[in-house]
Amino acid sequence: MLDIQRVLKQDRLLRAMTGLNRKAFEALLETFSRLYEAARQQQPRRRAVGGGRKARLLHTQEKLFFILFYFKCYPTFDLAGIIFDLHRSQAHEWMHRLQPLLEQTLGEKMVLPERKLASLEAFLERFPG
Repeated sequence: MLDIQRVLKQDRLLRAMTGLNRKAFEALLETFSRLYEAARQQQPRRRAVGGGRKARLLHTQEKLFFILFYFKCYPTFDLAGIIFDLHRSQAHEWMHRLQPLLEQTLGEKMVLPERKLASLEAFLERFPG
């Protein structure tokens, strides 16, 4: 399994794997953690607290690292599973669970790129060449 703590301590590795330096990662982590906890509070529990198996991506920084790594490198779910010591179905589930939170975090930080163009005219205006 990938040693996430080692990567988080080395700025060069962190940039290579997520595209962010340590300062940017920490700034994003604050908002991401808050939004993740809020989302967890809204979901109804299936088991009592402490029940079930323990998550491989235990801490919020590991979850943020996973989703940033996924979008930087776009590994298959099989490969992401091997790297993060997950089954491919769990890698798929984590990606779909964390993607909306990352989008919400980036939107709140005002760094989400404008992607939605309503018409062909808007596209030509945005990209004249």
